[in-house]
Amino acid sequence: MKRLSDEVMDFFKDQAFVIVTTLDADGTPHDSCKDIVRLSRDGRIYLLDLYMRRTYQNLRKNPSMCIAQVDEHKFAGYCLKGTGRVVKVDRLRAQVHKVWQKKISSRIVTRIIRNLKEKKGHPAQPESLLPRPEYMIVMDVAEVIDLTPAHIKGGVSPRTGA
Repeated sequence: MKRLSDEVMDFFKDQAFVIVTTLDADGTPHDSCKDIVRLSRDGRIYLLDLYMRRTYQNLRKNPSMCIAQVDEHKFAGYCLKGTGRVVKVDRLRAQVHKVWQKKISSRIVTRIIRNLKEKKGHPAQPESLLPRPEYMIVMDVAEVIDLTPAHIKGGVSPRTGA
């Protein structure tokens, strides 16, 4: 497993959700949105999944996956590559449902506040209609890719590389 830096840990803690990519049976990438439950400095990430569909099926056949997210405002992002496995929620039901309830409540409050400040988004509170998670994905990170262009992060010229 790849150890996660403070920078990577802080970046992902600030994200409402992440994009998870798994591989379909024919090798085609499949993307879906997931919630991070916990990040471990040693490179283990715990994700909630609400539906036992394609991501679940893909991971059962092929554990290769990646997690990606960008923050457009900060012009920063990361892609974490590794392997994942499925863990049924029944083993952790009380703990997972508590975390899930907290996340849903936070999202609803954030949506209400944002709707008051800005142009209204979705006409309802779609988060309140989501099912409870049935399983978690546990990912072991093998590689961390910084998506921030080098010339922005470290002053390297995009044309010359120097």
